Amino acid sequence: MTTTSVPATAVVVGVDGSSDGRRAVQWAAADAARRRRPLHLLHGHEWPTITYPMAGMALPVIYETETRESPARILADAVLQARDVDAELQISTEATAELCVPALLEASRHASLVVVGNRGLGGFTALLVGSTGVELASHATCPVVIVRHAEHPDGGNTGRVVIGVDGSHGAHEALGVAFEQAAFRGCGLTAIHAYHRPPAGADPGTIRHGERLMLAESLAGWREKYPQVDVRLDAAPGRAGGVLTDASAGAQLLVVGARGRGGFVGLLLGSVSQAVVHHACCPVAVVRHPDR
Repeated sequence: MTTTSVPATAVVVGVDGSSDGRRAVQWAAADAARRRRPLHLLHGHEWPTITYPMAGMALPVIYETETRESPARILADAVLQARDVDAELQISTEATAELCVPALLEASRHASLVVVGNRGLGGFTALLVGSTGVELASHATCPVVIVRHAEHPDGGNTGRVVIGVDGSHGAHEALGVAFEQAAFRGCGLTAIHAYHRPPAGADPGTIRHGERLMLAESLAGWREKYPQVDVRLDAAPGRAGGVLTDASAGAQLLVVGARGRGGFVGLLLGSVSQAVVHHACCPVAVVRHPDR
């Protein structure tokens, strides 16, 4: 089935036939099934430009057929992958001649979530994450999940959802996403606040206790809304990107705001979210404040 519109509150996933893209489809299908949302599979396509030395020469029939059938085959395979996750999913598909990033950004205006693999077809091997994920995390209207493929050993937050909290407006929206994900997954939530290392002579225990109290206050309303979620609080000295990357080992999902406190106003994606998008050990959800 092909549609020109995204179902309201759908989970949208970028589909390109790559191994990372297939992982993204599986992740998105599982999320849509858990949260009872429709799943929208979107394939962005750019027609190739070919120049022949002789004017008026037509495309070879085999090449033209293969090019035009490719999106349909990729989407059909993605539907089968999603059905393997949950046979009852409400699935729609879309193939567009528009480039994938603009198409996914437009879809994000109606979606509850946009999901992509960390590197799709055409990505340079040396890059830690593809440009599609970074562009979407910087500009999408809804939260964006980048599904990373690397396997890492378990850590202290194995099986949990991890959320980075710094008291910013973006962190408030991110908390909502993190609590919802933990509730639907039936798992615990670890809220982490990274702070500057205490100066010489200060009592590290006292400072950490104070940071934990502020962290607990910022979560109070969410804990009341989701009483079934087991919440673990952690305040740790160090750079937030490194602290959260370490905490992501074994986690089901790491959630961050697109830009927290201390970021330059002109930046759409802050240094912390940039760091975890490139280095986290699990899928990363980046949540932008609606006014940014």
